[in-house]
Amino acid sequence: MCRLLGVVTRAPMPLDAALDGLVAPFTELSCEHADGWGIAARGPGAGPLVVKDTVRAVDSPAWRATLTGTVTDAALLHLRLASPGLPVVPGNTHPFAVGALAFAHNGYFSPYDALDELIAPDLLAGAVGDTDSERYFLRLLTLLREEDPVDAVAHAAADIRSRATFASLNCLLLTEQALYAYADEDPGSEVSRRRGPDFFRLRYRIDGDRVVVGSSGLPQPGESWTVLPYREVLEIRRADLRVSRHQVHAASPQPGPEGPYAAVEAV
Repeated sequence: MCRLLGVVTRAPMPLDAALDGLVAPFTELSCEHADGWGIAARGPGAGPLVVKDTVRAVDSPAWRATLTGTVTDAALLHLRLASPGLPVVPGNTHPFAVGALAFAHNGYFSPYDALDELIAPDLLAGAVGDTDSERYFLRLLTLLREEDPVDAVAHAAADIRSRATFASLNCLLLTEQALYAYADEDPGSEVSRRRGPDFFRLRYRIDGDRVVVGSSGLPQPGESWTVLPYREVLEIRRADLRVSRHQVHAASPQPGPEGPYAAVEAV
């Protein structure tokens, strides 16, 4: 399994400053989640800057150089703990990026190719690795051709639930406009039973000039962090740092008259 961390700030700044107080404990998690790391950050260009490595972050000079040398207002970070049998190679290392979008997943589903018939053939042909996580992203990209990011994330997760067994579908999606986080877990999975009820929790924190969202394992004391409920999409807009939660209100991805999903009040 993996760990996720995302941040959006009111103005661009060095990434280590944007993550003040979180860099050291998140890096320390790579002692267990040791099968590579990746960072995607919005910059002045059309697409995100993406830097990845297959060594653990705590031992990687490139990890620290990317944190200190990247000036951004929105980024996602991923520490990988590879599923058994999947190689630790660049093509399997998160985040995955296509065009202006970057994506990272924490969890697994099986079989890894359960979504293949739902993925646009041109996207499937461009797969660079053999992970379930990349298939999740490719299904999401397929849906984004006709749906907005909130609906596409929830729809992709519903497709997985209907076709595969899974432990967690937690993910972060970074676009030009926003950072999105989605929380979803099967509490009956072997990983959830073994690691406990908090392992797949995502939490977010709203500070004056930043919003952060992260996996468990980070220092998250008291009321400063809010749990993202399962099957909700958290949206953090880059333009104004507005935070909204969007809740699935349909059992399946079939759209109704107003679409399958509804927004919860902004927070």
